[in-house]
Amino acid sequence: MIKVLTWFTRKPGLTVEEFRTYWRHEHPKVVLNLPGLRAYNQNHVTDAGYAKGRQPYADGVAETWWDDLDALQAHRGTAALDAVMADEGHFIDPDRRHSLVVEEKVVVDGTPGPEAIKQLTWLTRRPDLSPEQAHAHWWDNHGPLGARVPGMVRYVQNHVPARAYRDGRQPIHDGVAVAYLASLDAARAAAASPELAATRADEANFLDTGRLPFVVVDEIRIV
Repeated sequence: MIKVLTWFTRKPGLTVEEFRTYWRHEHPKVVLNLPGLRAYNQNHVTDAGYAKGRQPYADGVAETWWDDLDALQAHRGTAALDAVMADEGHFIDPDRRHSLVVEEKVVVDGTPGPEAIKQLTWLTRRPDLSPEQAHAHWWDNHGPLGARVPGMVRYVQNHVPARAYRDGRQPIHDGVAVAYLASLDAARAAAASPELAATRADEANFLDTGRLPFVVVDEIRIV
């Protein structure tokens, strides 16, 4: 199974609440018509992401799952996909919409409870490392460090596959980390832990640490 991560900023002129309402209640009506769609999550940036007038890296992140690449490509050119893209014009800024096709690697396979805190972090490798080197370090070295962070309930690495780098192509990011901590209190405790400090220290071994945007989100499972 593969996943598509799509992140975007709301259409100019829309309030955060207008964006959330349309995405949550109207857009799924067309997305659920896509042939081959297996699962669909919406991730709405929390109110804290807008504190003090901040604009987060994205207002929302969609996660969709498909059996394989053929299943994903099968909806290209269909009326169902045309309807999805047309509907995006009601609430998304088309100039600030990006996506990655990724392969999930589960590091911690727990079930988040209702109090869990979900964070998505976009990763870009160090320019002196090949994709193979960066992805191997992320999984073999960094993953075990992240698994030790106290309160970590679920941790999924979303790796851009090797085919995305063919012919010298470079995706906008090399992957996205998705981490769930048990609760807000657990997240605060983790922030002060030596395990998280070790995880953060390791980032410089394979990542461009100046390009690590993240968002904390409220997850809504549509299907």
